[in-house]
Amino acid sequence: MSQRHLFTSECVSMGHPDKVADQISDAVVDAFLAQDPNARVAVETLVTTDLVVLSGEVKAAPGTEVMYEPLVRKTIAEIGYHDPELKFDAATCNIQLHVHEQSPDISQGVDQAGGGLGAGDQGLMFGYACDDTDERMPLPIHLARQILDRQVTCRQTKELPWLRPDAKSQVTVEFEDERPLRIHTVVLSTQHAPDIASDELRAASIEKIIRPSLPVELLDDETVFHVNPTGTFVIGGPHGDTGLTGRKIIVDTYGGWSRHGGGAFSGKDPSKVDRSAAYMARYVARNLVDAGLARRCEVQLAYAIGVAEPLSIRVDTFGTGAATGPQLAQVVRDNFDLTPTGMLETLALRRPVYLPTARFGHFGRTGDGYRWEVSDRADQLRGSL
Repeated sequence: MSQRHLFTSECVSMGHPDKVADQISDAVVDAFLAQDPNARVAVETLVTTDLVVLSGEVKAAPGTEVMYEPLVRKTIAEIGYHDPELKFDAATCNIQLHVHEQSPDISQGVDQAGGGLGAGDQGLMFGYACDDTDERMPLPIHLARQILDRQVTCRQTKELPWLRPDAKSQVTVEFEDERPLRIHTVVLSTQHAPDIASDELRAASIEKIIRPSLPVELLDDETVFHVNPTGTFVIGGPHGDTGLTGRKIIVDTYGGWSRHGGGAFSGKDPSKVDRSAAYMARYVARNLVDAGLARRCEVQLAYAIGVAEPLSIRVDTFGTGAATGPQLAQVVRDNFDLTPTGMLETLALRRPVYLPTARFGHFGRTGDGYRWEVSDRADQLRGSL
């Protein structure tokens, strides 16, 4: 007997205050890695009305110099906050810097004899992949991201000139036997200029942003659209709500479909397993799916600070696997180097590629910079059972 259920995921735009903070933090990570691929960076950002507070710890080679203030202003301007009326302006906002050297207690646990690395912290990380989409991402978060990607395009090209940077989307998909059946509900809340009428905004948002972003075969006459449900969204961005690095970890990953270990990514160099092991777990899960060993696959890795090898590996295929979870976990152990050094080398993580990941998620991406999205081990894994 078939079963139906609903699942909802949300996404936020690059102008959302928490995402502004994420992008600033990752811009700092990239700036250090561009000069010193072995730099250690852990920086957090707070943004509010006309204020940016950047704090954290860094360790880099002698001569490495990052000009924080110009970098912060450039990042904010690229997001779209360059209008004094928004009360958060790249050119004039107050920037407070509180960045200092990394603790030697942390450093001694990470650096190991022989040049290897121990894990930068304890913790558990999850990676997930499924065959719902070509990107091997769950459909609800994939569609929510597409809507906001389209919103940014319409704003930056001025196709809809009244759009402003802050926005959120939400998509509810109806599933039958774990397969997408139809789009049940779509929510879009977008910041706007004060002189646009609500009816005009709703109609234009549906026709210019929402519908072009969604598969027509999954829309029907019963699909519900909510556009700016509160009626007005003029005050937004950091002026409307304080933003902090690391508060959108579900948006950054799988939209709630998979478990999450709790660690944020942005602002951390890849020696931190919060970031590198989550990317590696995604890489492993995607290769298992593309190898045909599962339709849905979640990989958990766990680490202790200063210890290179993972404490545990778990694979869950939710009943879709070609082998048991423990059997697939052994396949993973046999075919992937899951030490921090191995992950850094396998995925080429010491490069300045992180700022774009803070916009519309870290997974399901395309491009040469994102090796955790490459299925280059699928043939190898297919022959491992």
